[in-house]
Amino acid sequence: MNRWQEQLFELLRFPSISTDSAHKEDVAACAEWLAGKIKEAGLESEVQTTPGHPVVVGKNKHEAGRVNVLLYGHYDVQPVDPLNLWDSPPFEPVEKDGKIWARGSTDNKGQHFAHLCGIAETMEEKGELPVNLTVLLEGEEEIGSPNLRPFLEQNREEFACDVIVVSDTGMVAPGVPTLGYGLRGIACCEFWVHGPARDLHSGVYGGVVANPATVAARLVASLHDEAGRVAVEGFYDDVADLEQWEREMWATVPGVSGADVLKVTGSRELFGEAGFSSAERLWARPTAEVNGIGGGYQGEGSKTVLPAKTQVKLSFRLVPNQKPADILAKVRKHLEKHCPSGVTLEIVDGHYGSAYHTDPNSKYGKAAQEALRKSFGADPVLIREGGSIPIVQDFKEVLGADTLLLGLALPDCQIHSPNENFAVVNFEAGIRMNRILLDELSKTV
Repeated sequence: MNRWQEQLFELLRFPSISTDSAHKEDVAACAEWLAGKIKEAGLESEVQTTPGHPVVVGKNKHEAGRVNVLLYGHYDVQPVDPLNLWDSPPFEPVEKDGKIWARGSTDNKGQHFAHLCGIAETMEEKGELPVNLTVLLEGEEEIGSPNLRPFLEQNREEFACDVIVVSDTGMVAPGVPTLGYGLRGIACCEFWVHGPARDLHSGVYGGVVANPATVAARLVASLHDEAGRVAVEGFYDDVADLEQWEREMWATVPGVSGADVLKVTGSRELFGEAGFSSAERLWARPTAEVNGIGGGYQGEGSKTVLPAKTQVKLSFRLVPNQKPADILAKVRKHLEKHCPSGVTLEIVDGHYGSAYHTDPNSKYGKAAQEALRKSFGADPVLIREGGSIPIVQDFKEVLGADTLLLGLALPDCQIHSPNENFAVVNFEAGIRMNRILLDELSKTV
């Protein structure tokens, strides 16, 4: 494990922030490093360009009569702000309290690198893999994978496969192996409320012209009713109901009770749709969330201005049958309907992706369950994920293959936040799981 952890630390030192153009060279350097490691493992590897950040591709020698597996991960990471909340520098990884602390440690470098280490160990021991494997690592997942679907469409034959393996999701609790068979979709947008031509003195002009910040607050408040249900007309029209077996299984899954959620999040009380458990709200119900609000004076103390404009960023998590474009159109109509006169409303659609759902008890799903069982020494739980990986549905539509979501992230790993971390035992388990999983999948032919 020492060498694998040392190499993971090397990977984590790359500040591969895809959304920041200042880190373009860092992203490219990270891709080259990964391609080198795949070659060291005994596979062919190359870095392929896209209109954005590059894609890393690796392959073993493909032989007839074997199952074709595509292993996906992403090497780009989220920005680190606010930097002052980190206990240690985000790109100087450290091991402490049984965890590896660094940006990208869980999302997604640690998880996909565990697979690469497992591949390397199998190649060292046996000289070959039991399946036809293609590795695909992208550098744009954190910005919605804008170039990966076109890349797949242009190279459909190269990435043809029977099943896809992704470790970019979570475990419900420590030591509880978790197979995800669904993901919520996502639809993002932002809106600007424009008022006066410039910031105004709030005493001289307050009460005479509409305040964009006040209008923005009213629009945000209009998104939900008092019971926490999304108030956008038609929002729930296409929502698929839960299966009874899902309700029964999720009622027994550890780590997602109301008390668990409050403990992990540090929140004072739960909030959400009535009639649904925490697990059901997290994994199978759609949401509307405010991701940021900005306008007017933000500094210390008071500056009594009436802001010229205010910005709000929104994201909507979607479930099977909801269509992102349809939801964004309904949200636009809702905002326009509730926006008062006296201001100008500007709405800009952002990135989006559909929800994903598959059968966890297919032959590949059963192989994954067995691999998890052997890797962790416990029966796996079957869940849908609350987060979104838009490219997973694209895989289904472009390549016609389903995805096994084999998460290694723990609930307190703090992805997208300061002090992101990855449990060392899960890194080790991920290496072990890869070796067992490829062997189990080889039996499905």
